[in-house]
Amino acid sequence: MNTKAWGFAVGLIGAVAALSAVLTFPTSAQAPAPDGAAIFESRCKTCHEPPIERAPGKAELAQRPRADIVRALTSGIMAPMAAGLTPDQINAVAAYLTPAAAADDSSAVGVEHRMLAVPAGGVGPNPMCAANPPISARAQGDWPSAGVDDASSRYQPHPGLTAKQVPDLVLKWAFAMPGGGQPTVVGDWLFTTNRNGKLYALDAKTGCVHWMAEGLTSRTTPMVVRSNISPSGWATFVGVSSRTLHALDAQTGKPIWTSDVLEAHTSSVLTGSPIVANGRIFVPISSIEEASSMSKAYVCCTFRGSLAALDETTGKLLWKTPMITGPMQTIHRDGKDLTGPAGAAVWAAPSVDRKRGLVYVATGDSYTDIDTDGDDAVAALDMKTGQVKWKHQVTKGDNFVMGCGPKSVSGNCPTPVGPDYDFGTTPILFTLKGGHQVLMVGQKSGLAYGFEPGSGKLLWKTAVGAGSALGGIEWGMAADTHHLFVPVSDIIELFRPPAPGEPAGRPGLYALNPANGAIDWSTPAPVAPCHYAADKAKASTCVRAQSAAPAAMPGVVFSGTLDGWFRAYDAKTGKVIWAYSTTAQTYSTVNGVPAQPGGGIDGMGPTIAGGMVYTMSGFNGAARVGSNGVNVLLAFGLPDKK
Repeated sequence: MNTKAWGFAVGLIGAVAALSAVLTFPTSAQAPAPDGAAIFESRCKTCHEPPIERAPGKAELAQRPRADIVRALTSGIMAPMAAGLTPDQINAVAAYLTPAAAADDSSAVGVEHRMLAVPAGGVGPNPMCAANPPISARAQGDWPSAGVDDASSRYQPHPGLTAKQVPDLVLKWAFAMPGGGQPTVVGDWLFTTNRNGKLYALDAKTGCVHWMAEGLTSRTTPMVVRSNISPSGWATFVGVSSRTLHALDAQTGKPIWTSDVLEAHTSSVLTGSPIVANGRIFVPISSIEEASSMSKAYVCCTFRGSLAALDETTGKLLWKTPMITGPMQTIHRDGKDLTGPAGAAVWAAPSVDRKRGLVYVATGDSYTDIDTDGDDAVAALDMKTGQVKWKHQVTKGDNFVMGCGPKSVSGNCPTPVGPDYDFGTTPILFTLKGGHQVLMVGQKSGLAYGFEPGSGKLLWKTAVGAGSALGGIEWGMAADTHHLFVPVSDIIELFRPPAPGEPAGRPGLYALNPANGAIDWSTPAPVAPCHYAADKAKASTCVRAQSAAPAAMPGVVFSGTLDGWFRAYDAKTGKVIWAYSTTAQTYSTVNGVPAQPGGGIDGMGPTIAGGMVYTMSGFNGAARVGSNGVNVLLAFGLPDKK
């Protein structure tokens, strides 16, 4: 399974739901209250006590908000395991696992979002901005999408500060939210989603709230564009857990349209951010079926990853192209009829090539013994028709589902089980000196690749990490005008020492030459102190995996690690020129949390715009390391002039 999905689905325990309040169910007065402990023993203990593979343990589940447990069991990753349970029984399990959780009698918010003139609820009191000036884009230097530009370079050429000023960065404000993702910034407006269903439009300089929409549970980065479909002339697009895409007026938060459900499969999710080009919105579709397959009751597997194109004006589906083609086949094993080929989820945002009329995606692993050429592949699709122009598979036979160790009883495990080498990164289109281009993408195998963008021909590949299900290149890369910056996770040492003959992990940041893949420099992730709030008084096992996507500006690249450190590196040499521990202190947030802790930095990376740098600390990621029930968005800028 792609660890990005695991961080989204298991680490967040229900990020695929579309509710923001604690979900409670009425208990029948006639029937005795269900025994949550007994249900846990019969349904959940096998995977969670002691925890197997990447499943969270009982102690960790106790740290989660009760609403997250309920959502996971009703509409999230644990729904297949909870099949047949009544609402009362699900609520009882959640209450058993979270005995210290505060009661909340607020009603559930539906999938369709609503606007709150004066937002109520949430993590703390939302500080409303005194004024809501019109969105005014900078002439240069906004960050309107996950990858900042069509090529998804994650490079900000006009950051509003210089490399010499980066060592002077200080914390300007902090904002708490459950499961927050990477923000986008246009002018002085910042937009960010989170798992409690609140889409925020904040003031980028102060963190005050312009508006907030509810019922939009998402981990994707909202894209903000000029558009005639919006009364203000600015629209934002966000994919949510109901597998729908929503268009809102970016100035007011009022809804414009909501798409139809883009994928009917019950295990499907939207993890990659949408990107807009030529009047079309491209939406990648992924799934958590690898985790659903841990259940003996689940028959694996039928999901197929795809890319959808929607009309920007109406949200109408124009085309949807599956990454796996051909009829489903059936094999009989261990008393079960299993189906395939399946898998090839598209976890990350696509990138677009207007010159060639192509949109590029990278896919995840296969789920079954029935092999396919669609998994662990990079593909180029025609932007107008969705036709696959070329596809290059780099790893064959990577057939994988969760929980396939010696104790597995699901009957869904492929034979043999593959290495789980998904692509979880967005392809980056890079222009070399002389005008030739190369399409670059990173894999959990620890390999970075360069392809000819018109044909898919492999130009080079470079090993930067040992690779594993939680190793290699996880969430993304960045490229300035000279280098491809590649963070390496290689977190496998957290779970077990390397096997005989297996290479040791190499977490750190690497700079590659885009022309040939040569490593120009590498900086190992430093061993540094940290403290994860969930560990309370215990000493924390500080994990230096560098799995989050980086972000670059002239002369500098920013990158975070799972131990909560956020660093700036000299882009030419790899020398660390600034470092900030996000776990060394707590934060008095602008939305009223007096002692909000930081945590690991994982997942979607930092954003650079308007002289500010933003990162999310405490993200509930793939390895369940340093995660908090509530994350904190940190905004860094230069000190105020005296």
